[in-house]
Amino acid sequence: MVTTSTGVQGITEADIANYLANTPGFFERHADLLSAVQLTSPHGQRAVSLQERQMEMLRDRIKGLERKIIEMLRHGQENLAIADRLHRWTRALFLTREAATLPAVVVDQLAHEFLIPQAAVRLWGTDPAYAGEPFAQPVSDDARSFAASLALPYCGVNAGFEAVSWLPEPAAVASLAMVPLRHGPDDGSFGLLVLGSPDPTRYQADMGTEFLMHIGEISSAALSRLLPQD
Repeated sequence: MVTTSTGVQGITEADIANYLANTPGFFERHADLLSAVQLTSPHGQRAVSLQERQMEMLRDRIKGLERKIIEMLRHGQENLAIADRLHRWTRALFLTREAATLPAVVVDQLAHEFLIPQAAVRLWGTDPAYAGEPFAQPVSDDARSFAASLALPYCGVNAGFEAVSWLPEPAAVASLAMVPLRHGPDDGSFGLLVLGSPDPTRYQADMGTEFLMHIGEISSAALSRLLPQD
């Protein structure tokens, strides 16, 4: 705010801005001012007219919108590709007639569709008819308790979990995801799906787990055929 020599407070920039915003006819009555206004261009130190500055701002805004649209299209294409892979994997499970081959289909097709270096699954409490199958081999009480404690899939570094030993090459695993298998959120677990990678950043503690939860739900529904039928 400016104070004159007479002590009267002068007009501030805010006063001017407020006046112009609330007096749309000002520039109609003083159209010559628009062509006389000179501003500094953001693309250099040269002076440009108000109209040219507005055009530059509009171009920058359009470029920003174009970038956002391209990003949205890219995300849409990625989501469509993921949906297609999930569809093919789920279809493979539906087409599997022999229940005993389902665990192999779950891990093999999952690894193929989503480029997962290593994958394995273990189940407990299966029908006695499958006792000799690889997926039904003994699992320690600690591993079962760990699976039961997982409200969400575990994602993070390989900290020597027992489940890593189920993978073909445990020593090559730097990060992993472990997905509990259960009928519903309030039911106990009957298995654990393990996904391993030599890339330490492939599975991180802060990554979203919603997709892995869907994988777990579909796997649980398919593999429940291996449990004793009431």
